[in-house]
Amino acid sequence: MAEQALTRAAGAPLIAGNRVHLLRDATENYPAWLAAIEKADRSITIESYIFADDDVGNRFADLLGDAARRGVRVRVLQDWLGARGEATRHFWARLRQAGVEVRWFNPFSFGAPLAWLRRNHRKSIVIDGKRGFVTGLCIAARWAGDPVRGKPAWRDTGISIEGPAVADLVHAFAHTWAEAGPRESEALPNREDIAPAGDVSLRVIATAPATTGIFRLDSLVAALSRRSLWLTDAYFIGLPTYVQALRAAASDGVDVRLLVPGSSDLGIVKTLGTAGYRPLLEGGIRVFEWNGPMLHAKTAVADGLWARVGSSNLNIASWMGNWELDVAVEDAGFAAEMERAYERDLANATELILGERRRRPRPHDRPLFAGSNRAREGSAVATAGAIRMGNTVSAALGGHRVLRPAEAGLLLAAGAALVAVAAVTIFFPWILAVPFAIAAAWIGITLIVNGVKLRRARHLA
Repeated sequence: MAEQALTRAAGAPLIAGNRVHLLRDATENYPAWLAAIEKADRSITIESYIFADDDVGNRFADLLGDAARRGVRVRVLQDWLGARGEATRHFWARLRQAGVEVRWFNPFSFGAPLAWLRRNHRKSIVIDGKRGFVTGLCIAARWAGDPVRGKPAWRDTGISIEGPAVADLVHAFAHTWAEAGPRESEALPNREDIAPAGDVSLRVIATAPATTGIFRLDSLVAALSRRSLWLTDAYFIGLPTYVQALRAAASDGVDVRLLVPGSSDLGIVKTLGTAGYRPLLEGGIRVFEWNGPMLHAKTAVADGLWARVGSSNLNIASWMGNWELDVAVEDAGFAAEMERAYERDLANATELILGERRRRPRPHDRPLFAGSNRAREGSAVATAGAIRMGNTVSAALGGHRVLRPAEAGLLLAAGAALVAVAAVTIFFPWILAVPFAIAAAWIGITLIVNGVKLRRARHLA
């Protein structure tokens, strides 16, 4: 029954006969990707949220251009919002001139003014339809760091896959590639077309907005765990239902742990996440903060039997708003390797304890982050932040739950913002009236245009 429940929750079948290799940080992921690209002889597909015009990005661009010139079909699917501020037009023009096919995913459209909130957050590479990589890493220098200049590498996790499951990666890319441009008639491999490469069983979970496959799976794993559930997440803002699932597991004796960044490239997300730690700690969940550079990994390991690696964060933006790609592995050997990696990470983390004030980090403790481009990586997390803020304000006004001291900052920020809006409205009403009028007109025209299109389509039918 548990096996059937996992399949239904994830919306993905269990695929046997694969070889899986765990890749830690850019020091293991990037060399593996580059080596595979150099050996490609038929096709390369890359799906990335960020592909930067920097030392790392240009190294990949050079190899992709070389591959295209030797006859390999190279396709890069780049999220439109993720690319903002990361690479110049010259960078993309150079790739196209070398023969690389580039498509932009979900660019801003005046006809759908809110559609840009849904992002393609997937990160995958597939070589010749035979070897695939699923990861949390983007292609940018900040993941690799710069030891000479004192910039440490980000902590992240990925995997390589060989075997029948690669067919699912090929199909996942083909779907989003078609979303970003004309649909192509290409022969896609089936799982039966790819020979077994190992004895690992896994699921490829390619989610789209509102499908909630990863949310259902994460919640179910929390319910099924009997011994341990160890989580790592870059931008944790748990929904109340998921937090309750973790608390229920902990109260039943499960060793539930959550590893999060000590300092984040997205300060507001860190603040919103911190406001939700107390309910976790009070429920018996151990929370750890990473002491090194940015922790960007999105992983889970349960009962030494099940593990997940991919692009999905534990927040509503990933669970319900984005296109995401994750792999859930059901193999004791791989899960044991994930547990060992988790224990190594905890050796460089500080456990949060109720009632103890955490020391302020010294200047040299703070990780060095990229400046103006960092908001691109977590822009979709604003949705999760709005929900966290809304829940806190609702509790303060309605009294339906007890507020915690960690939520004081959210209340102060919300209160100050509302007072500022009230003051502006009283003294300068046009400042709010003009943007509201423009937005109302824009949305109204968009609805009318779409309504006319639908009516014409009905008459043509």
